[in-house]
Amino acid sequence: MLRRTRQERDVVHAEPFRADLARSIRLFSAFRKEQTDPDFFYGLLARDTVAQLAAYADLGGALVADVGGGPGYFTDALRAVGARPVCVDCDAGEMSARTGAIPDGAVLGSALDLPLKTGSVDVCFSSNVLEHVPDPWRMGDEMVRVTRPGGIVYLSFTNWLSPWGGHETSPWHYLGGHRAARRYARRHRRSPKNVYGTSLYAVSVARALAWARRHPGADLVDALPRYHPRWATPAIHLPGVREIVTWNLLLVLRRR
Repeated sequence: MLRRTRQERDVVHAEPFRADLARSIRLFSAFRKEQTDPDFFYGLLARDTVAQLAAYADLGGALVADVGGGPGYFTDALRAVGARPVCVDCDAGEMSARTGAIPDGAVLGSALDLPLKTGSVDVCFSSNVLEHVPDPWRMGDEMVRVTRPGGIVYLSFTNWLSPWGGHETSPWHYLGGHRAARRYARRHRRSPKNVYGTSLYAVSVARALAWARRHPGADLVDALPRYHPRWATPAIHLPGVREIVTWNLLLVLRRR
């Protein structure tokens, strides 16, 4: 009988994924600890996300680009289930924020011009980065470009008109992004981390769906509100309503 290698023994299979109400409550409850206990929140979110991703792609041995992976929470969760992640981020300080060192295998580079060869990865993954780049659909195109034919693109983002669209300036972003940023600065005596027009941009569900459905290099496999129960998916087909209730849109595409 063949013995498993140490690496194979260390692999933890992705948790079974169930997009039910209990999961949604668990995630939204944990969200309150994002600022006070980021290791808890992002660790939980990363494990949940990898379980969700595993429903679309075989991660065992897969080369996965983690676009905008920052301090490496998702990279760690991907590696734990046997994937070979490559974290790509434009901010070395962000990548080293958690441990004081850049994660193993990380690459410094822009999401708008990924430093990866065309068709070089099995999965291209990004969580909550799209709303932070000035040209979101160029980033989306880059993710499709670096994915091999038949590979999966997992792209999720917080849409602007969701309750958390303004990030730490929410819900005042409904009165305008610049106004919300000024209010935050007056109240906290410092600028928000996510500054509208500089590091935070208004991205809509409608525009994201249009991009995904019309992309010449990929087919749309799934589109759903990422944190909601599966039965809430039809909400993304309701113009106007979807911009508010979706909260975070997930697009899953397959490279042609």
